Amino acid sequence: MSASAAADFYCFTDGEGNAYYTNVPGNGRVKVLLPIKKSITKPSSSSSLNRKAYESIITSASQRFAVDADLVRAVIKAESNFDYRAVSPKGALGLMQLMPATAREMAVINPFDPEENIHAGVRYLGELLQLLNRDLPMALAAYNAGPGRVFGRNEIPPIEETRNYVKRVMMYYEDFKGRPKI
Repeated sequence: MSASAAADFYCFTDGEGNAYYTNVPGNGRVKVLLPIKKSITKPSSSSSLNRKAYESIITSASQRFAVDADLVRAVIKAESNFDYRAVSPKGALGLMQLMPATAREMAVINPFDPEENIHAGVRYLGELLQLLNRDLPMALAAYNAGPGRVFGRNEIPPIEETRNYVKRVMMYYEDFKGRPKI
């Protein structure tokens, strides 16, 4: 397999209309074109260099959806470590690791496009914050575990991965709050 083929992603839809993404080509699978932006696709071993490439998008999305930019940075750090090509074992995609259903709900066409992904992720996080009365840990838990596991509870669900995720994002959030701005 060539190096370029290894980075190819394909989208297909099942009989129920659910979209799936894979790196395996096949019948009925459409190649998803990743954005070509020199400052973003240039390999980098440092997430801080990657972070700089997304600053204007983070600022724009944060202002548009009234979510603290440092919180957005913390979520992206926890979700993908600023890798716009990230795909989780559960199928979450891009910088803010949107699940395919959430990406569809947020009208995302290409989840690997940093601008689409960040705007959709911030919009979704902003909606969760509003629905949960700006309770940040609960909104983060809903972002990670899904709203159905959080709404109607008075605590973060007893899911170890989710509890660790909330702690990690909060730690990154405090770290970003204390850093000098770019």
